[in-house]
Amino acid sequence: MPESFDPRQWRVALLAGGKSGEREISLASGNGAREALVEAGFTVTVLDPAERTDLKRLLDGSFDVAFLCLHGKYGEDGTIQGMLDVIGLPYTGSGVWSSALAMDKPKAKLYYERAGIPTPPSVTIFAGEDYDISSISDMLGSHCVVKPGTEGSALGVFIVDDLESLEKAIEKAFELDKEVLVERYIKGTELTVAVVGDDAYVEALPIIEIVPTSEFYDYDSKYAPGGSQHICPAPLSESTTDYVKDLAIRAHRALSCKGVSRSDFILEDTGSCWILETNTIPGMTGTSLLPDAARAAGISFPELCTRLVRIALDR
Repeated sequence: MPESFDPRQWRVALLAGGKSGEREISLASGNGAREALVEAGFTVTVLDPAERTDLKRLLDGSFDVAFLCLHGKYGEDGTIQGMLDVIGLPYTGSGVWSSALAMDKPKAKLYYERAGIPTPPSVTIFAGEDYDISSISDMLGSHCVVKPGTEGSALGVFIVDDLESLEKAIEKAFELDKEVLVERYIKGTELTVAVVGDDAYVEALPIIEIVPTSEFYDYDSKYAPGGSQHICPAPLSESTTDYVKDLAIRAHRALSCKGVSRSDFILEDTGSCWILETNTIPGMTGTSLLPDAARAAGISFPELCTRLVRIALDR
């Protein structure tokens, strides 16, 4: 693509909303991204895949690229990406396989481990299968994190510290998903690192330290005003900064992510760093982490969105 890239020449279908439990956040992300894209000069049409009429407009429209702000199931899990591949419309973010893999936390952990990226010990439980609470506790300790295997935005995530709470948390997580991940609880500083780019060149943006007002970075901490404090760049030593950024880039590549990803970590006082998960469609709301990290790197929100569109078109 020529260096004289002119956003005014490109028509963007911005997809937001959808059918997942993160619909409202997706709509907020879409609104934030729409404002940034319009400011950059793009012609933007907002479409909601939950509406059949909008899906028809997507199929019939003469769009150049789709900008994805769909979080959770049917948007971040490869579903919409497969549809866009079929109709031949370029889109921002990762492809079908990478999206599905990153959304499935237990399977993503296997790829982290293969790439030598430390991730907390865990047990995966499937609906309809027997499991023994005492055995899980013996393996992971009584202080655990329970989360649905394929949900995002910390939906259905519980921190427990005894067997009774563990059993109740697993039951609640099964109300959201047929696959539940139980991880060893690791105490430390919560960090997140956004990575932008494709195979040839990827860049880790400044690390953000997340200081939630609650026990951990839950749904309200993510999206409620004042729910958390973002410190960017995170106050880390140069060597630790380089190490954590390298882990984020390795995670991006291990899952074959494209365009953008954002990986979450826990950094212990000992210096050990553990990856928790990778998001392939990071939030674009006013309190979202990706725009914060971009600003710290001297990249405005419109410039960030333009870069993501250019990566999609180049691909």
